[in-house]
Amino acid sequence: MPRAFLLVMDSFGIGTSADAGTYGDAGADTFGHIAEHHDLHVPNLARLGLNAAAAASSGRHPRAPRNGAPQGIWGYAVEKGRGKDTPSGHWEIAGVPVAFEWGYFPKAVPCFPDELTDALIRRAGLPGVLGNRHASGTTILDELGAEHLRSGKPIVYTSADSVFQIAAHEEVFGLERLYEVCRIARALVDPYRIGRVIARPFIGSPGSFRRTAHRRDLAVPPPEPTLLDQVVAHGGQVVSIGKIGDIFAHQGTGDEVKAEDNDAVFEACIGAAQSSRDLTLIFANFVDFDTLYGHRRDVAGYAAALESFDARLPRFTAALKPGDIAVITADHGCDATWQGTDHTREHVPILAFGPEITPKSIGRRDSFADIGQSLAAWLGLPPLAHGTACF
Repeated sequence: MPRAFLLVMDSFGIGTSADAGTYGDAGADTFGHIAEHHDLHVPNLARLGLNAAAAASSGRHPRAPRNGAPQGIWGYAVEKGRGKDTPSGHWEIAGVPVAFEWGYFPKAVPCFPDELTDALIRRAGLPGVLGNRHASGTTILDELGAEHLRSGKPIVYTSADSVFQIAAHEEVFGLERLYEVCRIARALVDPYRIGRVIARPFIGSPGSFRRTAHRRDLAVPPPEPTLLDQVVAHGGQVVSIGKIGDIFAHQGTGDEVKAEDNDAVFEACIGAAQSSRDLTLIFANFVDFDTLYGHRRDVAGYAAALESFDARLPRFTAALKPGDIAVITADHGCDATWQGTDHTREHVPILAFGPEITPKSIGRRDSFADIGQSLAAWLGLPPLAHGTACF
């Protein structure tokens, strides 16, 4: 029986969506703008059809070398749901578009309601909180990290996403204590329809703070069964690599493999390709594109990460077996050349390949859910509730 590999290049958008203006993102193009600013060398992604997909999405050819006709199935997808956040994108990829409105906190100072922060302070036994505003996760550490160490107050902040984030020093405040504060916060923000509470542990001293790999996302579960649930229900195996387990609230996520960075995620994918059994879905999130480079508006760093990902592809491809399919896609954009630090509303690539794949264009897909529906069909599972199979 076949296996499926779903590789999400977190934030790798390939052109602005028609409704991007509603989000303040009209003209955003993560791949296209990085290619304009950097002499990209991504021959393996180009060979799979990335350049063709980007040209179809944006109407212009990216400045990245390409080698002949695409050798994979290629196209692009438009998000049907209303968000541009991580859970919305991943759930829709897995066959469940978000049909409701997430809750968001206003761009005001303070941004959180008094009753929310008062309850958190009381229930968690905190001396208070710092921040209480929209902020970049790295900038706010520089601004408030020293005060956090002095006062013992955790740093709470949000972004344009539906999130409540809590940062605390892993060694001084304590990692388990931070997780417990986040569990309390998760219950408190439910009435506000907040998608995720994120624990943001960091270490170091003033002037040299850095976030660690012990981040933890406490997400609400998907509102309907996903592709992951279907695989499990029909006796298959799911291997979730990176933050997939957190994104799906550990629902249907099977064997969860934590990985610190893109390189570790790739090694886990290769390991799963070499060892997993038939009827397995390997679902991986490559978080560095988003966290380290997109949000920080680091164009050179994003470009280098793309080239590193591309260079590892041949080793992964060599581990695929007859009957396997692999799909490279993304969950939203995060244009490193754009104003601000938030995600951007963009189309995402669909690049499918494997030993028995016949190259073809699938053009524009009107929902990310077409990916999940296609993989369900490939794995011989019953159809999902949303999406149209296209390969």
